[in-house]
Amino acid sequence: MTPVKSGGKRAEKTRETRRKIRDAARDLFVEQGYGATMLQDVANRAGVAVQTIYFTFGNKRALLKEVVDVSIAGDDEPLATMERPWFHAVLAAETAPDQLREQVKGVRALLERVAPIIEVVRAAAAADPEVEPMWADPDPRFTVQSATAKALVVKPGVRAGLTAEEAADVLYGVLSPELYLLLVRDRGWSSQRWERWVYDVLRSQLCAD
Repeated sequence: MTPVKSGGKRAEKTRETRRKIRDAARDLFVEQGYGATMLQDVANRAGVAVQTIYFTFGNKRALLKEVVDVSIAGDDEPLATMERPWFHAVLAAETAPDQLREQVKGVRALLERVAPIIEVVRAAAAADPEVEPMWADPDPRFTVQSATAKALVVKPGVRAGLTAEEAADVLYGVLSPELYLLLVRDRGWSSQRWERWVYDVLRSQLCAD
């Protein structure tokens, strides 16, 4: 067996430490809020020295951004949403109904990870003006929905006369984390029920009868 180089071991240990800090921060941000969570709290939960957090992330804002970014992606690989396999599957769908089915499935998986920290980010932005500029403008979520809308309107089964602009607006609203939280968290729907209902709504609005 070929021995593992020490550099590889160190890199893996560094990545695992980063993951432990990130997971601890996510849990604490959701449990007690961004403002109430001190980096020492995160260090205690992660089982590391607080200096390790400063060395790894720099500050709490950067830690929050990585928590959000990894929640959106589902992992820490350097791939944007529109480079992900699920997004390629959306664009590759042959018909408009098939695209919507793939899209709702992919967004459901994303929202299951992201929705719990949406309000954390909003509260953090309200309390710290340096938090909000950390995310791109225009809204990256609308950028993603605009790309899928452009693909949708040229496929068989799309509603006659539907424009990419209207489709993007509908997708942006119906697939929003706000609506997901309203139905799943506040009204007690399962995420599976949300997926079925959202697909039915989008198909009725964006596809031919």
